[in-house]
Parts: sequence; structure tokens; C-alpha cells
Amino acid sequence: MLSLSARQPIRAEFRFSPEAPLVVCVEFLVQGGTRVLWRIGRDLLRQGLRSASGFGDVRMWPSQSREPVTAWLQLTARDTAALFEIPARPLAEWLEYTYELVPAGRELATIDWAATSEDLLRSPKAQPE
Repeated sequence: MLSLSARQPIRAEFRFSPEAPLVVCVEFLVQGGTRVLWRIGRDLLRQGLRSASGFGDVRMWPSQSREPVTAWLQLTARDTAALFEIPARPLAEWLEYTYELVPAGRELATIDWAATSEDLLRSPKAQPE
């Protein structure tokens, strides 16, 4: 949505990886323009289909109708904001599939905490001068 009266269709590809189950990668493909990639919390998207969700740079909320047909996704970077109208049903069905792959509450179950802790505690390698 460019303004209240001007709209432009933009293709968006939503991707999910069970290896990074807390986020959904959304790549916006502007015709004749650049590709823009955003990483958005999977739970934020799911909640945004039912009620207002998110804060700061990423916000989402359902349309005002009793049966939300669309949801609004607002992305902000620096002094620029973009408002996207997203069909709710296809997004909800796709998100449910991601929760079948990695159920809510199980996102961190496959992390190797010993290796992760070791990586965090390892001192950085000396930089050549």
C-alpha cells in the first residue's frame, strides 16, 4: 500500500526452516526493483492474524471484519514504513504447517547447548595486524 488510495501488488515469498524455527524469512520482490529480506518472528505472524502483535519495526494486526479476510503487516526501517495487506487464510494455513514441522514450545529443543555455550565463551581469534 503506497497511500490510502494508491496500492501496488508486491510478491512476497515466505520461507521457514526447521533449523531456525523461531523466525520466518519473508522476501519481498518489487517488480523492476530490488529484493528485500525481512526475518519476522513466527509467533508474531500467528498472533497478528487474530489480534495486534509486535512492536517497533514489525507490527501486524487482522482486518476489522468479523472473519478477517486480510491482515496488515507494517514494516519500518529508519524513516520509512511500508504497509502490506496479506490474505489471512493462506498465511494461516502455511503457518499451521510450520507448527506441524516444529510445534510451539519445541523450537529450542534441538539446540546443542554445550556447543552453543562453547562458541559464546570462546575468545575471538587474534586479528592479524
